[in-house]
Amino acid sequence: MAISRELVDKIVSEILQSLPESRVEHDPALVVAGVSNRHVHLSRKDGDRLFGSGHELTPIKDLRQPGQFACKETVTLATAGGVLESVRVLGPYRKATQVEISASDARRLRIKAPLVKSGSDLPCDPVTLIGPAGSMTVEVGVGIAWRHLHLTPPRAAELSLKDGQEVSVEVPGDRGIVFNRVWVRVSDSMEVEFHVDVDEANSCGLSTGDMVRVLGS
Repeated sequence: MAISRELVDKIVSEILQSLPESRVEHDPALVVAGVSNRHVHLSRKDGDRLFGSGHELTPIKDLRQPGQFACKETVTLATAGGVLESVRVLGPYRKATQVEISASDARRLRIKAPLVKSGSDLPCDPVTLIGPAGSMTVEVGVGIAWRHLHLTPPRAAELSLKDGQEVSVEVPGDRGIVFNRVWVRVSDSMEVEFHVDVDEANSCGLSTGDMVRVLGS
């Protein structure tokens, strides 16, 4: 059973109230990180093709971004040069199908994948998606996701940032690094979160839930 947002907010509030004041002082530049593994977003039409007509996606875990969830459903990605099995589908259904992979995944599939932002229609090498009820081949919508920073309008205002800007983000630690050209996405339907893929995270020892610092443009 998914935990409600109200319960999460209540628990977090109780934890913060139990900490010394110096530890809970608001710092708008500190944001939580989320590491994205390879995944697929499907349109309703393509979901029907891969899983059967009228198939509803099965949520198994809520994601930080409101309304988004990891699904029980997985697909296989196949090209002339390689295969990736058990690639997770993320819900809900979208207007268009998107396949997000890492540079390492692209090498395993032996394809050239463009660096893309959300909703990209850039052409790519053909990739076949295989599900239990059928398969389909796509030549757009496959790519390596541009690292990005989700912000709510109030947090963006605190940081003097606007939607579409690029900033730098610092990852602390023994393998600390500064990521430049981080794409800023501002929306009142988003939660504050810094997104990178597994290749980028592994380069600096970053894990989901770690805190990073926004340095500015």
